[in-house]
Amino acid sequence: MTTTCPWCSAPRDTGPTCPRCGADYAKAEAIKAHGRAAPAAIEPQAQAASVDSNTLIYADHADEPHTVSDPELEWKFCVAAIPAALLCALLFNASGLGASLQRIFLTMPVHEFGHAVTAWFCGYTAIPTLWKTLVPETRGFIAPLALAGALAYLMWRARETNHKPLLYAGGVLLLLQAIGTFFLKPDTARMLITFGGDAVGMILATLLMASFYFGKNTQLYKGSLRWGFLVIGAAAFVDMYATWWKARTDQSAIPYGTTGGMATDSMTLVDVYRWSFDTLVSRHVTLGLVCLALLAAVYVWGLRQAKAELDARRKADKAAAWANRKRGV
Repeated sequence: MTTTCPWCSAPRDTGPTCPRCGADYAKAEAIKAHGRAAPAAIEPQAQAASVDSNTLIYADHADEPHTVSDPELEWKFCVAAIPAALLCALLFNASGLGASLQRIFLTMPVHEFGHAVTAWFCGYTAIPTLWKTLVPETRGFIAPLALAGALAYLMWRARETNHKPLLYAGGVLLLLQAIGTFFLKPDTARMLITFGGDAVGMILATLLMASFYFGKNTQLYKGSLRWGFLVIGAAAFVDMYATWWKARTDQSAIPYGTTGGMATDSMTLVDVYRWSFDTLVSRHVTLGLVCLALLAAVYVWGLRQAKAELDARRKADKAAAWANRKRGV
């Protein structure tokens, strides 16, 4: 048994719950050690009556105790992080040198991963590089098996931790992989792989930004990885989407032509797969708007979570202060 609370590191009290954060000591230790707590035993009514009511209400949620060190600062970060990152990315994109640096170092890796992820879901063992994604002519078995195994593991972990949204998401992705690998014709798959550069790239950029609100008990938060993901996601999304937003009224903004002696994705979609310029622009713009709408929904959800965390911490601090006054501390 430790002498401090497993969650907030406050000196351990003689009771079953921490007076500072409200976490149940036994449950918190079980979560730290095994990832989840055993079902709580039913407490006798006499024992429950001796505990302060505010502490009881807070301890009911001890299976998911507070994981941020400063809820008030976290609330401020959650309010400002994504808007500030998008604004900075817009300012960089508006300048010639800034836009070039943005594209070379932040956008292109996400763009090429967009091609690669699409290829993996279609059964191709693609290898992303900085300026080109290597896609074999025929489907293989390494990428499908690796991706299916990763998704199956994700679903298993979600089931073990009773994380239903993640479990459902894994199931949907596994279904999409099955469709892309076994039902799409090779020509259709290669068309989607070409489209996936900016299209799936915008989805990946959105996920990178949205990750700011998740994983508060992982290295995303503890190791500050979420800040790096936020910057990369915002820069990549703004750079990719700005191109198609401008192309709505100016077709010269479409990256149609060759680069490094090879046709661009836009040129391939128009010349090989017979997309019109209007179709090309509208599909990218529509997908970008959907990504922004989903990001806005995650933003609102993240603010609500951060506010609830802050309110609960304040309530626990007040309960602890009241308990200390009652004990004459």
